[in-house]
This record gives sequence, C-alpha cells and structure tokens, in this order.
Amino acid sequence: MEVAFNTETGIVTFYAPDGSRLLAEQGQPSFKEFDDAGNNTFTVKQAFGLDKDEPLYGLGILQNGKMSQRGQTKRMVQGNVEDFIPFVQSVKGYGIYWDNYSPTDFIDTDKETAFRSEVGDCIDYYFMYGGDADGVVAKMRRLTGDVPMIPLWAYGYMQSKERYKSQDEIVGVLKKYRELNVPIDCVIQDWQYWGHNYLWNAMDFQNPLFRNPQKMMDDIHAMNGRVMISIWSSFGPATRPYRELDGKNMLFNFGTWPQSGVDSWPPDRNYPSGVRVYDAYNPEARDIYWKYLNDGIFKYGMDGWWMDSTEPDHLDFKPSDFDTKTYMGSFRKVRNAYPLMTVGGVYDHQRAVTSDKRVMILTRSGFAGQQRYGANVWSGDVSSSWETLRKQVPAGLNFTLAGNPNYNSDIGGFFCSHYNKSYADGKATSNPMFRELYVRWLQFGAFNPMMRSHGADAPREIYQFGKKGEPVYDAIEKTIRLRYSLLPYIYSTSWDVCHRRGSFMRALVMDFAGDRNVWDMNDEYMFGRSILVAPVLEAHYTPEVAVNVNETDGWNRDGKKVESNVQADFTKPHNSKVYLPAGTVWYDFWTNERHEGGKEISKTTTIDIIPLYVRAGGIVPIGPDVQYSGEKAWDNLELRVYTGADGEFTIYEDEFDNYNYEKGAYTEIPVTWNNASRRLTIGKRKGAYAGMLQKRKFTVVTQDGVRKTVSYDGRKTSVRL
Repeated sequence: MEVAFNTETGIVTFYAPDGSRLLAEQGQPSFKEFDDAGNNTFTVKQAFGLDKDEPLYGLGILQNGKMSQRGQTKRMVQGNVEDFIPFVQSVKGYGIYWDNYSPTDFIDTDKETAFRSEVGDCIDYYFMYGGDADGVVAKMRRLTGDVPMIPLWAYGYMQSKERYKSQDEIVGVLKKYRELNVPIDCVIQDWQYWGHNYLWNAMDFQNPLFRNPQKMMDDIHAMNGRVMISIWSSFGPATRPYRELDGKNMLFNFGTWPQSGVDSWPPDRNYPSGVRVYDAYNPEARDIYWKYLNDGIFKYGMDGWWMDSTEPDHLDFKPSDFDTKTYMGSFRKVRNAYPLMTVGGVYDHQRAVTSDKRVMILTRSGFAGQQRYGANVWSGDVSSSWETLRKQVPAGLNFTLAGNPNYNSDIGGFFCSHYNKSYADGKATSNPMFRELYVRWLQFGAFNPMMRSHGADAPREIYQFGKKGEPVYDAIEKTIRLRYSLLPYIYSTSWDVCHRRGSFMRALVMDFAGDRNVWDMNDEYMFGRSILVAPVLEAHYTPEVAVNVNETDGWNRDGKKVESNVQADFTKPHNSKVYLPAGTVWYDFWTNERHEGGKEISKTTTIDIIPLYVRAGGIVPIGPDVQYSGEKAWDNLELRVYTGADGEFTIYEDEFDNYNYEKGAYTEIPVTWNNASRRLTIGKRKGAYAGMLQKRKFTVVTQDGVRKTVSYDGRKTSVRL
C-alpha cells in the first residue's frame, strides 16, 4: 500500500499495491469550536471521496434493512436496538475506523462521505488495507482486540422469556425439556429475582420466590444445564451497590429505565423513581460492581451474564445530560464507549477470579473492541414482525463486517402482544400468524453465533407451540436438533474466529466479491466458510400484517391486535427464491441436489425447512444426537464432503470450558479433499489436552452417496471415495 500526502493541501490519498486509488480525503478537515461542559474543544469532521458505485459496510447493528450503508445520514448514539461502531469497510478491500467516542454522524451524499463527531481535540482515524473483507476484519481485530473462545455450551440452545418468576419455574423449564427429549443447554433468568424494583439490580436474590439460589443452580447443573442471569448498568436506591457508589459520587443523574414518571405515594415498586446508572468509566466503580456481583451471584456457580441496558438506557433526554461528569471527562465525550467499559469490567474481573470457567456475556450494546471480551451482542427489544425479521439479517452482517463476530437477536421478536387475543394473555403461541413468524425466526437464529429464544408478552418454550407430531412443534424441534448436529462445525469455526480472525456470519461479499449481484444482498449469507443460509423471510401460510413499529427505539408499537382465524396448513409446500453466487457449484443441504452458481433458483420448502446450500469443496462435520452439548464424545463424527472442488477444514477440540487453550491445550485435525484424486486426507493431529480422544472413527459421506468409515489414532490417514 502507498500513502501520498499533499504538502500544499494536507490531503492524504491511499493507493493499493497495484497503484489504483483506494480512497482520498476530500477537502480540508473541519474544526468548529465547541464548549463541552466548560472545556474548550471542537466539533470535528473529515470527508472522503469514494467511487459512485462503491458499497460500504459496517457501522454496527442498524435497523434500516440495508446491506450497503451508502446514501444515508446516520446519527450514531448507542440505543436499545441499534449499536454503533464508527467503522466502515469497502468492497475495494479497505476500512476506516473513526476513533471518536462522542455522538457521531455518518454522512453519505452525492457530494461526500464523512464522519462528524460532536467532541474532539483532533481528527483521529485509522486507515487499513486488507485486500478483501476478511483481511479488513483481521486488521480491525489486530487494532482493537482478538476474540476469545467461549464455552461449548454457549453454542447450544438457550431458552428465555420475560420473565421466570420463581426458581421453581426456571428449574421446571429445563426439567420439561429433558422430559420431552428436546436438546437445550441454558435457561436464562430475567429481572426481579432481586425482589421489588427499589432493589433494582441488587445483585442478590432477595425475592422470596428465589429462596435458595444455591439449590436452583445445583438443580440445573444436575440436569447438565447452565444458567445465565440478567444484570444491569443501573441500581435501585434501596441496594447496597447504589449506596456505596452514591457515597463515592459514581452514579449519574440522568433519567434511565425503569422510572415511574411521577413522584407518588405510595411508591410504585415495579417502576420506581431514583434508579441511576453507574460510572463504568471509573475503574474503582467497576471494582465495586464486580464485588457485589461476585459476592451476591457468581459465588453460587453462575455460568453467564446477561448484561442488559449497556447503552445505557437514557430516557427523557436533555442536551445538558451530556455535561454529566464521568471519570474520563464529560459523558458527551465518551458516550458511545459505555458498553465497552461496563462489559470489559465484568470480563476482566471474572478472568482475574478464575480460569476454570470461560466468561460468557450476552449484552444489548456494543462498541469497537468489545469483541475482545467474547460478549455476544443482541439487537435489542425489537418487535415481532416480518419486516423486523428481515432487518436482522443485514444488522448481523454489518456488525460482523465492523469487526465483531458475535451477534444474535431475540428469536420471535421481543414484543408480540399484538398477536395475543388480549394484551397480556400470552395466547400468541396459538396464533398461526405468530407461529409461522416464530419458526422462521428460530431457523434464522439457528445460524447465528448464539441461538436464543426470548421475548415478552407470551412464553416461548417449545411446548407452548403444541405437541410432538404437530407441524409447528416438530419444526421447532427439528431446527434445534439441526443446530446441535452442527456443533462440531460451529465450534471449529469459533476457533477460526479466535485464532485466524475469521467470522461466523459472512456477508456474501466476503467470499464472492467478484459477483456484483451479492454486493448489496441483504437476505442471504454464509455461516462459516461452507454453508449458505437463505432464511425464509416472508410469510407463506398466513397474512403478513404490517405492525407500526419504530425500530430505532424498540419500544413503540401500535397496540393493534392481530387476531386471526386463519387455518394454516403448515405441511403444504411453498417456493422460496434463492440466489447462488457465481464461481462455485452448490449442493442442497437437504436433498444433495446440484446447482450451478451465478443464478437464482426456486427452493420448495415446508415450515420445517430453511434453504441451505453447501459449496463444492465444503467439508462439514456432523455431531451425535444429544440432549446437551457435552453429552456424548465426538468419537465418530460424520464428515460430509461435497465434491466438485478441492476443500479443507480444521476440526478443533479442547476442554470446552476453561482457558487452558491459551496455554496450548487443544488439538487441530486438518482435513483436506483432493477433488482430482477423490481422496480425503485426515492429517496428523496437532497438539494435545487432558482427556482428549486417543482413538476415534470418522464416517465419511459424499453428497453422491459414497460412505466409508475411517479409524483414526492421530496419525495421518486417507481414504479414496
């Protein structure tokens, strides 16, 4: 790469190794004086000149349904359903990270592409050239941090709702799944286990319905389950953390959730006034936060943290709120970095306490660098609608292209009351309109890094949707089992993410940039490097009723009920259009039917089928039928080999839930396919860890029906197919 600096104008231009122009600054940088809470600083802006037809990707999780982010002006302030990273990358193989934490505008018009931030002492941006999208992501990770491994169980199915109201209820959910023989790894406890909300986020089980948290944890662990629990960035005035933080002037005074909205007597214990956000920028405040979390919850053996409202929630906004003093300056100056600081505090403290349990964090907001804490960011409290489901695909892909591979959404959407018969009766799960939406969302969720069902207004457990033998129930179970069968593929991909700076959800432009048809494709993607996912994003069996939802805040919905007497036949086949990128041959995952790339095809689906295609040369390890991720050893994996091109895959294994892999305690088994000789080679095992399989079998299967079993003891072996 070559960088040219014009000594007369100060303009910087970037050139590719072949001499072609990549990007140039456009005009002079802008500095406008700005009073930041009494400090003299500037509002800063830098414009760039791009090619007219050049797509840009990134910016974080956006609810605009767009793949390329050209042609818009976007105000970037962390919110409930949108999470911002001031980073874009181009199809030309370069990226720009705008290094500013204050409220920022991304501007793309016919005249310019620019970043403008409210507060800055200087203009500070990083230009990186990676050659392709993977290369740019790798550069961004090198700059802001690599992704650690999370536990294997975190790639299993997670069940949640708003909320389980007692320890008996949450234990009962896991017990019911075990009785039904439906795979599950984790149940998630939402708010109010602490009691009434003047005890908001007390980091303690003060609700009498959670009378014995140790027994709750032990009961769930005895069924080989895990628990994740909701914690917040704010505290109620009757809590010990509140009192200590308040005494040290480490609480903010702007409005946050929940709030009563009025001062009244007697107080409303569900929606109290006085809840305040803590100063996560302050290292001492982060120490205090962990002290109570460790003493009140982690000591029971808690497995994971659901860090809610890490934006944080900022209600009844006033411009003067940004003058709030933090440890690092005004809140305005560091506003967008809040999730990075609070999530990092929990990660760093748990790592300091133990290396035996990998940190597992689910959080509602994310910023540049947050991937180094292994936190999975979900897209917030989105509504249950087809339009919203469609938006989640490009939201996750652009988040990935901004450097963070760990994305998920509330399967089924968070707000679904409009599908109930009355506002809070929970009958949405019997409404065919919601059932169809839920199954299709679940299928999309099976091909996210985290598969997690959650929402308000109606329960989401599989048994709420009918019983075994009924189409909707069976479709849900089939999708969960599909996820578990792919765990060896997913876990090995997680090593590619960690060790080689790869990605789970791959926009098609990452692998097929030479096919201009995929540059702005927002409804398909690769999951790992072999499987193309084309989720069904339109209703086939029921009317698609538009719901008036403002997705930029996630809370507004029109309250209109979507009552339906539709008699849906979920067994009837329907057709979905799928585009298969050029440059390779594709095989239908379900039928093994062969298709040439570079064209649109029609895929026949019923409610239980999500269109999936594997590229020629793909090698996909399939795991055993299990009830939870660690139930059975991977001692006879099925290796599905899709012929037609050379291929390779690395099977990664370790102890699945500690940090010994950082010390070299893991194995890699390289698998290669030579298409010309039709020979599969399973290479020499690299590495070792305690308890690893010394001997195993692989059942090798091709899409054209060849099947052979190979014994493997760690030495190189091969088989001709």
